[in-house]
Amino acid sequence: MTSDNLSPTDTAQPTAVSPYFDRGVFTLRFTSTARGARLARRLVAVRLDEWGVAYGTGAHETVVLVAAELATNAVGHGHVPGRDFHLSLRVAVGLARVEVSDTRAERVPPRPGELSGPRPELSDGGRGLLIVDALADRWGWCPRPGAPGKTVWAECAFP
Repeated sequence: MTSDNLSPTDTAQPTAVSPYFDRGVFTLRFTSTARGARLARRLVAVRLDEWGVAYGTGAHETVVLVAAELATNAVGHGHVPGRDFHLSLRVAVGLARVEVSDTRAERVPPRPGELSGPRPELSDGGRGLLIVDALADRWGWCPRPGAPGKTVWAECAFP
């Protein structure tokens, strides 16, 4: 995991209050490995709970699963040796937005609505965006602004 902390001994995770999202913003870079994806999922879960989206609620489980799938896809399909992926979580009243950026520009996901159903050859994987499509209220992707790669995002509404 890499971060923009001020010193190697500073363990505080960067958070900020956004003028557009009233609870907060969490953003961090992770190593493009299974361990990085797992850590991203765990930190999203912790941050959501700190912001009042309690563990065990449907909203918490949905956002964590969407974040986990996007992070896993960044590792599995967007991995470039020596490059990290970036995760951003923004939470407002009734809405969570997860963005995951990787540095692989030539492999892009299909657009929403263009996903085909599960195929028999996908017995051990390949369903990540199908899960995101089923759980998120909106999702999509765009070229990564100011850097090579892409950003895949998803928004989940909750009460």
